[in-house]
Amino acid sequence: MNGELSLPPDFELQMQHLLGSSYANYKQSLSLPASTSIRINPHKPFTIQGEAVPWSIYGCYLAERPLFTLDPLFHAGAYYVQEASSMFLEQVFRQIGLTEKPLRILDLCAAPGGKSTHLLSLIHPDSLLISNETIRGRTTILTENIIKWGHANVLVTSNDPKDFGTLKGFFDVIVVDAPCSGEGLFRKDEAARTEWSVNHVQLCSLRQHRILEDVWPALKQDGVLIYSTCTHNRSENEEVIERLIKTRQTEPVALKIQQPWNIEVSTGNTIGYRFYPHRVKGEGFFLAVVGKSAFQNEIRVKPKSQLTLLKKEQRNTIADWLEYSDRFSFFQQKNIIRVMPSTQTVDIEFLTQHLTVLQVGTALATANHDKLVPEHAAALSIHLNTENFTCIELSLPQALAYLRKESISVNSTHKGFALVTYKGTPLGWANILANRVNNLYPSAWRIRMRA
Repeated sequence: MNGELSLPPDFELQMQHLLGSSYANYKQSLSLPASTSIRINPHKPFTIQGEAVPWSIYGCYLAERPLFTLDPLFHAGAYYVQEASSMFLEQVFRQIGLTEKPLRILDLCAAPGGKSTHLLSLIHPDSLLISNETIRGRTTILTENIIKWGHANVLVTSNDPKDFGTLKGFFDVIVVDAPCSGEGLFRKDEAARTEWSVNHVQLCSLRQHRILEDVWPALKQDGVLIYSTCTHNRSENEEVIERLIKTRQTEPVALKIQQPWNIEVSTGNTIGYRFYPHRVKGEGFFLAVVGKSAFQNEIRVKPKSQLTLLKKEQRNTIADWLEYSDRFSFFQQKNIIRVMPSTQTVDIEFLTQHLTVLQVGTALATANHDKLVPEHAAALSIHLNTENFTCIELSLPQALAYLRKESISVNSTHKGFALVTYKGTPLGWANILANRVNNLYPSAWRIRMRA
């Protein structure tokens, strides 16, 4: 980026008041190139050289931004491209012990999936994540990223925050990455700059208050709410949390911040953590944590059996597709066989009665008469037992052709379904016939970029 960024005058006044003498450094930082960071999937083989993101053991800065579309490992879910400041969520879970026991967790505003995939890498394997997106048009990319990350202990839903209010006391943790005015993204997002106004900030603040009020009953007593935005002003940050503390029985939760991180801690009636681009290697971000001390009635979980579990003989035909298959329940929706953790079956069946559920667990196969056609999600699952499948390693040109859903040729005597891999990481399935190879990569996911 060249030259000084043009900013709305009212925004400049706001930031001068907020930052004082450091405002000049802040404004200058917006004219500098943004950093590029990724977060690795710890369950898939992937190594990369780069500077570590200080507050995340999975985060890494890249020296330059590559063409991610042309990296097969990106499509395999080996890593997620995420802004470094947002990875601070990891500190909340690690510092207050949210990784150590099974929990019910709601990611309320989840698209495109950055925080949900991060949560899946952090939480106990017997936890259940509800990854929700209110705007239906954004659920496609959310579902795709959840599939790529490869976990079965997750539901993708599309509900308004008020829909969760009926699930009283159900969740141990609620993450609200609230829709906001986007001030923290001004360096990267021209639309955020041009759409910004004082009125827009006020409208965002009102919406954030409503979201928290709507979802608050779903948090159980002693539960934790994590609130974040990618904006700077107090109206959408501290004042939202201060109002929650004033009107509800809740208390701020403090985290330990290392001085080299250069994260600003706001104190007073609440505790907030602010990321400014002139102080950290990342974009603007705000996060606060509160604990619910008020008594909360809890909804009684009484599921009706809506999921058709496979009979023993059916289960046996597909159980060896997974490692530790005894930990999972197998069920069929229409002609698709899916899998979910056995420990979460009751909760999942209950939630399917109360929410608009778009995806349950992991799709393993389509039952097509007397044979099973493997689903793409099975290839990307971290639970897949790859030793029970023929694996065909592809070169980079072959892998890119596969991702474009073009014809590929392979040197294999195997006939039938095979797992295609790149650098040892599964990309998807192919069906090897006598005279050709059928590329089974999902048509909707195929890439169109050329090298």
